[in-house]
Amino acid sequence: MKTLEQEALPTKEACAGSLKNVLDAMYVLNGKWKLAIVLCLVQSPKRFNEIQKEIKGISPKVLSNELKDLEMNFLIKRIVYPSSPVSIIYESTAYSHTLKNVLEELSTWGKNHRDKVIGKSI
Repeated sequence: MKTLEQEALPTKEACAGSLKNVLDAMYVLNGKWKLAIVLCLVQSPKRFNEIQKEIKGISPKVLSNELKDLEMNFLIKRIVYPSSPVSIIYESTAYSHTLKNVLEELSTWGKNHRDKVIGKSI
């Protein structure tokens, strides 16, 4: 992995552009639950209760709001089946698969950070 010391510092313009891009991404993916929901649905389509069981600690109200935000940003889709009772399934979109590298990098960073914190506290 490259470190900042090994690379030249970015220009002020490049840094400002990068900051704008990061802020845009954080606006869409903000919060504790959005990436977890996307990761949950990338594996397979699920019903509301299945998502809630898989993601421990999320309340129904928060899950509902997060699903609406993710749908609005084209990362998931809500499919309504007109059965009796109505059946609703949430699934990831092809666009959500563009987050694959982000999720892999976050997973790697999270593991490294956890190892560092655990190693330091012992």
